[in-house]
Amino acid sequence: QVQLVESGGGLVQPGGSLRLSCLASGNIFSINDMGWYRQAPGKQRELVAVLSGRGSTDYADSVKGRFTISRDATKNTIFLQMNSLKPEDTAVYYCRISWAQYASWGQGTQVTVSS
Repeated sequence: QVQLVESGGGLVQPGGSLRLSCLASGNIFSINDMGWYRQAPGKQRELVAVLSGRGSTDYADSVKGRFTISRDATKNTIFLQMNSLKPEDTAVYYCRISWAQYASWGQGTQVTVSS
């Protein structure tokens, strides 16, 4: 059974930074992609950043230049470095891993950007 556990969320002032982590455990092989998604109150869940199994990345236009997705394969951990945070970045952030024909989601971590 694969489990994903996010951490690193919290309250930050506009312009601040946070680093989210997603620790994966279990038998994961043939990774298709790893990604971060977010869902704000009253809105649909949206893709924030994705890292393919081959190492390519893609970002939502709203976070390009501010967020960076990365991976430490030795620690089975995915990161999302978030800089220059804005109030509109406030949401629950989820990590997701797609491997073989499977996919798993984490439980989410709250990010609140407010003064």
